[in-house]
Amino acid sequence: MHGRRPCFPPRGAHLCGDRKLEAGTAPMETMINPPTPAAAEVIKDSDQKNFMQDVVAASREVPVLVDFWATWCGPCKQLTPTLEKVVTAAGGRVRLVKIDIDQNRALVQQLAQMGLPLQSVPTVVAFWQGQIADLFQGALPESEVKKFIEGLLKMAGGQLPSADLLQEAKAAVEQGDHQTALELFAALAQQEPENPEALGGLARALIALEEEDQARAVLDNVPDKIRNHAEIAGARSALELASEGRAARERLSEFEDRIAANPDDHQARIDLAIALNAMDRRQEAADALLDAMRRDMTWNEEAARKQLIKFFEAWGPTEPVVPKARRGLSTLLFR
Repeated sequence: MHGRRPCFPPRGAHLCGDRKLEAGTAPMETMINPPTPAAAEVIKDSDQKNFMQDVVAASREVPVLVDFWATWCGPCKQLTPTLEKVVTAAGGRVRLVKIDIDQNRALVQQLAQMGLPLQSVPTVVAFWQGQIADLFQGALPESEVKKFIEGLLKMAGGQLPSADLLQEAKAAVEQGDHQTALELFAALAQQEPENPEALGGLARALIALEEEDQARAVLDNVPDKIRNHAEIAGARSALELASEGRAARERLSEFEDRIAANPDDHQARIDLAIALNAMDRRQEAADALLDAMRRDMTWNEEAARKQLIKFFEAWGPTEPVVPKARRGLSTLLFR
């Protein structure tokens, strides 16, 4: 059960019921995304007369949030617009029903008898398959409301449209279709301006398309609250490596000649690794740095190790080269 600063009724408006809610266990059926209903069906005001139809029956098709509110409740005025925003963005995969508790006292009493005492507002109750699935109290911020709805949709076998966009964007990256990835990440970033995966992916797509100035602009304008997120840090490292790599790959043969002449030319090995990375020869790039560390781990304040860590950050945890290279690094560090 979630909760944050609920608003209690004024004198004379106390709601009956003293039993704690035990959320019903909704069936774990796969939810087929329904056709997007009209806006009036997605968000509506209801009452005790229409509660069974608008909430219980409707929840057999899609999850339904019920916002219990009151005109005298300040936090309600903060929460309801947030609920409406997130539900609207869900594109019909979840619905919102608003109930004024003062105008529906009989319903409130009935719900109390069923184990749902509405002792404070706002209270948001989620229904799925005709049963209570979860609830929270108080005016949660948008990010928490979104997490609540994401959890509800996951229970129902679905997800938010933004999650679909992210999956499609990542698939486009894997297929090397960076233009499509760019468009998808941009659409997601427009929907969710503080989504680090969207902004980091957008920057990486721009880097892949050699639009480095635009990528830098994206990263420079990242909201402060996610500036140090791993997705953003990784994109920033990828941008740095792109600039360094473009210059280094033009001198690839020079670095190879220097290493042939002097196997302990550690700077040449590091530069070679940067050039190889720019050519998507990532395993060779990691091996060059590991070789440099085998020869002298401490050279130039552990420059080879720091360069490898930057590669890891830029490549991301799903890069197949990373686990093997990490094992090689661990062996060298703890030998």
